[in-house]
Amino acid sequence: MRVISERNIKLTIAYDGTAYHGWQRQTNAISVQEVLEEALSRICKEPITIYGAGRTDSGVHASGQVANFKTTARIPVDRIPYAINSVTPRDLVVHKAEEVDQSFHARYSAKGKVYVYRIYNAEFPSPFWRNFALHYPLHLDVSAMRKACEYLIGTHDFSSFRAAGSEVKTSVRTVKRLEITHKEELITIIAEADGFLYNMVRIIVGALLDVGSGKLQPDDVQKILLAKDRGIASPTAPSHGLTLLKVHYSEVD
Repeated sequence: MRVISERNIKLTIAYDGTAYHGWQRQTNAISVQEVLEEALSRICKEPITIYGAGRTDSGVHASGQVANFKTTARIPVDRIPYAINSVTPRDLVVHKAEEVDQSFHARYSAKGKVYVYRIYNAEFPSPFWRNFALHYPLHLDVSAMRKACEYLIGTHDFSSFRAAGSEVKTSVRTVKRLEITHKEELITIIAEADGFLYNMVRIIVGALLDVGSGKLQPDDVQKILLAKDRGIASPTAPSHGLTLLKVHYSEVD
């Protein structure tokens, strides 16, 4: 009797998170994980469980989400994206599939993540950016926001920038990059770290918005960081401006 070996498949995925209640499967709401698992179970003709690199929240998008699943199906790996995309909605696309070592896990093998948060800073909203950027109608001082970013780069305890109820062993994270670009009405914040706490990027953006609008001074962000108290930090920025850009699995990728 021939034994069919199990394969470990890594996927790179993009999705518009507007219609989804986040990545993780839920009882009474549609999730990205559920859609992918149903598609893969149909294609592979066996029950499939898929593991994502990041559990993006409701309304959060991804252009470089990574996931993996194990299967005994023999479908050629280069055909997997075509098969998945033929049965999933147009707001979810698999760009790449790779066969990887059995030890690979999309979440636990990750070395870092890159997120981007977009702000449409104009008097009136844009119909084109409405699902992908926060509309902020008041003037923002981008230079002050950039100065505030400097206090958050490096290895710190980010307890002040962690949502309540987050269950992690430590709140210490290393932020490698926190940059802001400004072109016409669009302000783009790029955050890269070895890992992020729950809602960490959105709480950081909330603080930067308070700095940009003059409610806080740049060095107030350092005071919030050192306080290790979520209660004194700024409100969490809305989810729809956030996109998971890339997941790193080595120091050089």
